[in-house]
Amino acid sequence: MIARNDLTKPVRCRRKFLRYFSAGFRDSLYLDWERDYKWETHIRWEQVLARPEFVRLLEAEHYSEIAARAIRVEQKSRHSMIFSFEKMALRDAVTSASGARLFAEGLYELLHGPGALEDRFMQWIDVIGSLPRKQTRVLTWPLTTVFGFIAQPEQHVFLKPTVTRRAAEAYGFDFDYASRPTWRTYESLLEFAAQVRADLADLGPRDMIDIQSFIWVQGSDEYE
Repeated sequence: MIARNDLTKPVRCRRKFLRYFSAGFRDSLYLDWERDYKWETHIRWEQVLARPEFVRLLEAEHYSEIAARAIRVEQKSRHSMIFSFEKMALRDAVTSASGARLFAEGLYELLHGPGALEDRFMQWIDVIGSLPRKQTRVLTWPLTTVFGFIAQPEQHVFLKPTVTRRAAEAYGFDFDYASRPTWRTYESLLEFAAQVRADLADLGPRDMIDIQSFIWVQGSDEYE
């Protein structure tokens, strides 16, 4: 359930965003700082792991190649979305054939499988939680959400916990956060994104990249 305690808070958040980017989501500075590199990352995904290619690799049982491509797409981003320790944990987790297969098949089901998003996301959480672990845990919110966001930015949103919690508080949104990935928290994030999108409809947000960028501006230390 959406709950906003103070209707002036979204107005203040909007003003903060426009203070940095006066032309909103079409501002040239916004495109340079926030949107373009995320969209370019999505384009790279489409070049190497669009659905037909993903299917071809799965049918050929090239699971390690799928995992390697997914990781490379994120790594080539101008600004990485996940921490270095998370990258190392994921690389370690897919080193084995069993880990790579679990990751590849689970990611395909999240993105292209049948059934409701809730079911697919819960299965994806189970997959991430089941990946082999050497030192650092793999089941983090950034790792759980980054590939959906890159591959399908029209549907999925990326969760950086500290920034998102700060942004939700600034916006007056009752974000149902749990540190361990759960569907309820992701559903709450999608509700937050939908509320922001509705409130900013006149600015014409294109997809979750714009919504996630707006959230980032509200909660990041980069934007005081």
